[in-house]
Amino acid sequence: MLALEIEDFRRHSMGQSESFEVEQVRKSWKKKKQDSWMSNGSFAFDEKDEEENQGTSKRKSISCRMPFDELLPHVGEYGLYQVILFLLLCPFLFFLAFVFMSQMFITLVPNDHWCEINGLKNYDLTDIQIKEIFIPKIKDNQYSRCTRYDVDPSKVLNGGINMTEIALSQKSWDVIECNSGWKYNRTEVSYWSLGMEFNWVCDQAYYPNVAISVYYVGAILGGLLFGYLSDHYGRLPTLVIANVVALVFGISTIFATDFWTFAFYRFMVGFAYDNCYVMLYIIVLEYTGVRWRTFVSNMSIGMFFTAAMCLVPWIAIWCEEWRIFVLVTSVPIALALLAPFVVPESARWLLSMDRVEKCVKIMRGIAKINRKKVDESVYKHFYDSNFNDPSSFDENTVNYTLLDLFKSPRMRKITFLLCVMWMTTSLVFEGHARNAGSIGSNIFVVHSIGSFTEFPADIILVLILDTVGRRWCCSVALMLGGVFSLLATLVPFGVYSATLAILGRATANFSYNLGVQYAAELLPTVVRGQGLTFVHIMGYVASMAAPLVVYLSNIWTLLPMIVLGIVGLVGGFCCLFLPESLGHDLPQTIVDGENIGRDQKFFDFPCCGKRKISKQDHANIVKIIVTNADNNEHYH
Repeated sequence: MLALEIEDFRRHSMGQSESFEVEQVRKSWKKKKQDSWMSNGSFAFDEKDEEENQGTSKRKSISCRMPFDELLPHVGEYGLYQVILFLLLCPFLFFLAFVFMSQMFITLVPNDHWCEINGLKNYDLTDIQIKEIFIPKIKDNQYSRCTRYDVDPSKVLNGGINMTEIALSQKSWDVIECNSGWKYNRTEVSYWSLGMEFNWVCDQAYYPNVAISVYYVGAILGGLLFGYLSDHYGRLPTLVIANVVALVFGISTIFATDFWTFAFYRFMVGFAYDNCYVMLYIIVLEYTGVRWRTFVSNMSIGMFFTAAMCLVPWIAIWCEEWRIFVLVTSVPIALALLAPFVVPESARWLLSMDRVEKCVKIMRGIAKINRKKVDESVYKHFYDSNFNDPSSFDENTVNYTLLDLFKSPRMRKITFLLCVMWMTTSLVFEGHARNAGSIGSNIFVVHSIGSFTEFPADIILVLILDTVGRRWCCSVALMLGGVFSLLATLVPFGVYSATLAILGRATANFSYNLGVQYAAELLPTVVRGQGLTFVHIMGYVASMAAPLVVYLSNIWTLLPMIVLGIVGLVGGFCCLFLPESLGHDLPQTIVDGENIGRDQKFFDFPCCGKRKISKQDHANIVKIIVTNADNNEHYH
């Protein structure tokens, strides 16, 4: 309706002679394109003709185009081609898991560690005996991790081991900080980690958490850079560059010699976080029909990302040494260099750049692989209605920036709420993922079980998302995560708390995977790359706080779960103010994004009641009718 209103206003505001001139130019260009098509079947035009019409093109009118979503069913919304794209997500989701979670296991240190005691090689003592004799006990009758008794082992042990006498003597022994390194319980963490090698314990115990925060600073800067590149130079080149960064600096991590070199390498790896797969994720979603979008977006993560996340800790154990682990999780990323040979550029991005001919070529290839026979007039109509001639105007031809999301009040509200949703989701997800070692169970088992919950969560998503809708699913998932986190603080420490924490992790997985799709469906194509990047950057800001939340367990064991519970409840409530995207095509323009869910009420449930035709749906219907009428006029 807005397009028709602007067209009517233009015709009344322009003089009759000017309207007549534009109409003549429009007919002239249509005839030139038709003649060119009929003569050689190509889209070639005389450059001189283009130059002659440059002046008139500044007075573009708004006309209806054949949307990309109308061409997609002709070539196949989910055929063999889309299945291939779905499978191509597998290696990139493995890369994401390696980039995302490897650092946690690179720096992992066993909770059970104590001061190294020199001079014990000639004595056959168990670790328990060493701690009982030389390590003082602190609160809760636990052995100190950072202090030892200042005694000469030979003087204590030469007379034999008499624990009664030793216990009496300990009251007079001085206590000093560890000065000869640390001993680690290798039954907890069986491989040699960087945290053990660099002794990141006691007064340096915060180093791994700071390194993760530095990693997310890199993710923020990388998000800004790659978001800009994706919208201006294409999704595919950006995908390759991001993975090359992850490859080069991932491998470089093995040369780290101290905290600062390690932090720098991980800062650069952080540049690739999310960007190493999200561009391909956008491409796959754009080539998939609305009916299949939920399945593709969620089951790809549920199957491939889940498998990789479950495997990461066991790969670390299998490698036995952190440098080998770094190489095993970094070198495979080189496969991303093959992406340009097997992955197409985003068709919607090509349209936004007025590269219609390239878009049509890709769609012909899809139709061929999907074994779809498409009438030539369909491609011609698509090209004619999308080519940037003086008779057409589209917001996609303008270079949009992130700021355009904040210029209209409704789009500004949607963007703000998406940021809140993603920040709370990221913090809860990251917090549960990195708090696995603080809930009284084996960190490797808890991490793998928590990661595996992605799979059933995504199956549930596929089954209910297109019935219940995005808004309520996201809200309820975050709130349930908050409830489970708070309940974990009320039950005995151990199996019960771990079970509730895993349930909290499962709901966090649910909301995290849904959030990726939800944001992509609400942001317009003209700024989708930059918009998604911005939303993810805000999530990175929240993720920077996750290691600090986990570190709160040193103050009080239950404090991290309390914080995660409150954050989940707040985020779930805010999600209810977002518009529902179920049943809507991906918005192409800022106006499309502004109109999504405009008639929605707070307690609307997509699965309940008879669906009414919204103003946007009505506008889309009018556009289709007008497009068809214009097409009939063109060919008759």
